[in-house]
Amino acid sequence: MDRLIGIHAVREALVAGRPLERIVIARGRHGSRFDELVSVARQRGVSVRFEDRSQLDRIAGTAEHQGVVALTAAKQAADLEDLIAIGAAREAGKGLLVLLDGVEDPHNLGAIVRTALAASADGVVIPERRAVGLTETVARVSAGALAHLPVARVKNLARAMEELKEAGYWLVGLDERAEKSYSAIDLTGPVGIVLGSEGEGLHELTRKRCDFLVSIPTSGPVRSLNVSVAAGVVLFEVLRQRGRHNA
Repeated sequence: MDRLIGIHAVREALVAGRPLERIVIARGRHGSRFDELVSVARQRGVSVRFEDRSQLDRIAGTAEHQGVVALTAAKQAADLEDLIAIGAAREAGKGLLVLLDGVEDPHNLGAIVRTALAASADGVVIPERRAVGLTETVARVSAGALAHLPVARVKNLARAMEELKEAGYWLVGLDERAEKSYSAIDLTGPVGIVLGSEGEGLHELTRKRCDFLVSIPTSGPVRSLNVSVAAGVVLFEVLRQRGRHNA
């Protein structure tokens, strides 16, 4: 991931509108320049985190960072409303979105973006915190798909799920403990496929907001699939059902 080091370089990037993944500021740093930086970042919708100085040293790769490091993004995030509008414009309003509950590996996110685009999804929704953002690695692994598929970053995934429900979406969560198979439910209407993080799966708050919980049957000693593989399985089941429905 590319980095910008120092308060001047980070401020200039913000003013120029350069896409930034997040800004990290050392705890205890105060003053008008830092206050202005935080204010401009929030106006631009860029996440700001406060970390111990040792963490900034690690991120920056040097101790000479003036207490500020910015991680650059490969792409500016979209708004959730944009994705809803794209789905509403589809024939018969058959929106298709992928919601990720804390995916942290950029390789997984890049693979999911690539698969989602191939499956004609309208976009991907990711949370701002405790999840990987739109980094250069994500762009590279997506093999160009990130340039074509909108990705929305939301402050609160649970609230975003409620907004999607109000917009007419059915939310289908992937959970290896679910008894119902992913192929046993109707995926022909507006639907959001919800996938959990690599280690923990769906958080309880996210799980409760899903309309359906489904699993992907597997054989052998391995019960769960990699999150990007699971995304592909379910997304192409959506395509299969919709193709059959329209035939």
